[in-house]
Amino acid sequence: MKKVVVISTSLRPGSNSQAMAEQFAAGAKAAGHAVELISLRGKEIKFCIGCLSCQKTGACVFKDDVPAIMDSVLEADVVCWATPIYYYEMSGQMKTLIDRMNAMYPKDYRFRDIYLLTTAAEDEESTPKRAEGGLQGWIDCYAKCSLKGHLFGGGVNDAGDINGNAKLQEAFEMGKNI
Repeated sequence: MKKVVVISTSLRPGSNSQAMAEQFAAGAKAAGHAVELISLRGKEIKFCIGCLSCQKTGACVFKDDVPAIMDSVLEADVVCWATPIYYYEMSGQMKTLIDRMNAMYPKDYRFRDIYLLTTAAEDEESTPKRAEGGLQGWIDCYAKCSLKGHLFGGGVNDAGDINGNAKLQEAFEMGKNI
């Protein structure tokens, strides 16, 4: 049994990337894994100010919701990020969280397998490439892990557009097969 953390970064109720995150989590649960689904909706996540205090103390100077998220990620075997694509890039809140997780850099971590789920109104194969590249920058800082899979659901704009889409079943299977 693996500990799986799924981070849904969309702030929109009923979002398409949230639906994919939920299906990935359901698949992982069906396979017998311990799953924690974290939504950034309603979370307080301040911007990193680049003071690098976290590199000396192991903790950020800000007291918000990030330390609890970081603790979950550090203890996970698998981390799955889910994000809508805005202007051909990951959501701002995902990038802000990644920046704030800088306090993790000098710490030991369990995660080895990283997954990415993306959705966008655009449906071109190139649409999520910058988001994947941005996440790869984070992954590259943790030598013991790698990107194991990326699932893109394009052509979904409004909340709930992904309902009935085959990408939801693919997200379930991806979670089930980690």
